Amino acid sequence: MSLKPRKLFDPPIVKRAAIDSLLKLDPRLQVRNPVMFVVFVGSILTTALIFVGEPGISRSFIVGVTLWLWFTVLFANFAEAMAEGRGKAQADALRKARRDVVAKKLFEPRRDAPYVPGTASALRKGDVVLVEAEGNCQLP
Repeated sequence: MSLKPRKLFDPPIVKRAAIDSLLKLDPRLQVRNPVMFVVFVGSILTTALIFVGEPGISRSFIVGVTLWLWFTVLFANFAEAMAEGRGKAQADALRKARRDVVAKKLFEPRRDAPYVPGTASALRKGDVVLVEAEGNCQLP
């Protein structure tokens, strides 16, 4: 059995990460990462400053800083959500692989002993199994 590596931007993971990155804008979640929380608060304050204005500071400069701050917050949330999504997908694949493995449970501890096929999850402590290499593997 072979586990195919997932593409970096696997569409289902990207879609879920995009949604999660917006859900992570909740201040209760942002406060868990102090650095990103400060950037988040700065984003909110500079957004308000766009509408209030500040004498002597160009509005386009404030808009530019605000866009960079929001981009930073959203990108950090997206990257975190992508990592979580890839981790969950990998864990699901490992769980599936564990269920699909067929084990040859031997009746006696000899290579040529009769065996009964079963799932690896059904094995218990003390069971003797036959382990074979897949493919054209030659042992010396």
